[in-house]
Amino acid sequence: MVAASQLRAGMAVRFEGQAYRVLAAEHHLGQGKMGGATHARLRNLITGALWEHSFRSDLKLEELSVEKQPMDYLYDDGGDCTFMNPGSFEQLAIPSSTIGPQAALLQPEMRVTVEFVEGRPVSVAFPDVLEVRVAETAPPSHQQVDSVWKSARLDSGVEIMVPQFIKNGDLIRLDVNAMKYMDRAKATKS
Repeated sequence: MVAASQLRAGMAVRFEGQAYRVLAAEHHLGQGKMGGATHARLRNLITGALWEHSFRSDLKLEELSVEKQPMDYLYDDGGDCTFMNPGSFEQLAIPSSTIGPQAALLQPEMRVTVEFVEGRPVSVAFPDVLEVRVAETAPPSHQQVDSVWKSARLDSGVEIMVPQFIKNGDLIRLDVNAMKYMDRAKATKS
């Protein structure tokens, strides 16, 4: 059991018979005789529905264990992403909707961590930063305007905003959680 005040993003809990994944949690201290509260954003692990709820800080929730397994991405099959356990060669299909917009960043043979709760895959943990190549964008502009960005399409088909100086073929670093440009990737010495 875990107190609501101890909820953290990434945890899995059971509340009123339903299993949830904690996406975000923020604890607010109470004043005087008022007890504190924890505002949490949760995803139902069965239906996938999002739910925002405020819990009393002292409320006890059943914590569910999250198992992590490294798996290799194989291919996308009409909305399902297929992964393989490199040890047992067992294959597993996970709906793209469970993975989220980051599913478009998956490349064949890419090793990621698949998280399971009660034997069900609930999410795919990507690295925080990926190096990706810009496939198509407007010609570079070298004006001294830092606040102007332009649209760019990556090799994977994902559209993001990049600074004006980025050109086709550039290798950039992408913040995977926010799906935003971070900076140019450092050139590797050959």
